[in-house]
Amino acid sequence: MEESIVPVAPVTVLGIGNIILRDEGFGVRAMEYLEQHWAFSEDEVRLLDGGTLGPELLHFVTGTQHLLILDAVSGDGAPGTAYRFEDDAIMAHFQEKVSSHEIGIQDVLAWLTVTDRAIPNVVVLGMQPYDLSAGLTLSSAMEAALPAFAQRAAEELRAWGVRLVPRTVPSA
Repeated sequence: MEESIVPVAPVTVLGIGNIILRDEGFGVRAMEYLEQHWAFSEDEVRLLDGGTLGPELLHFVTGTQHLLILDAVSGDGAPGTAYRFEDDAIMAHFQEKVSSHEIGIQDVLAWLTVTDRAIPNVVVLGMQPYDLSAGLTLSSAMEAALPAFAQRAAEELRAWGVRLVPRTVPSA
């Protein structure tokens, strides 16, 4: 395994986005939802709140074998449209983006590639945001989309051989 500044697991789930801009924080909120509703082996899966970190993320993902990135994705679809990117489509998507964390992800993945430390399996799951105004909560539509979105993330993890155990979450 490649050396890393911080310990890594074979699978990393990285939620990214700016949580003070409502739906822009969807990736972080989706990662939190996943953590609240499923249990993972800490030796197998690492869940990270990447927030708006840019190149600093390099220290947290170097050496992982599977990287699942959860993010708000501004694409061509209507708000609420779900996206899935892998392989070359990831870099093509991030080349067109201008938010700081998306530039950071592009730089991290490119750096790992040129230094012969590319992550073998990278998937981005995202959703087109509804509301990017200032605020700490997701829009009601994005909040309602969390369960199905987290289920898609869980399916990606299962495809990589991750064992997920549903947690019992008290009703609010």
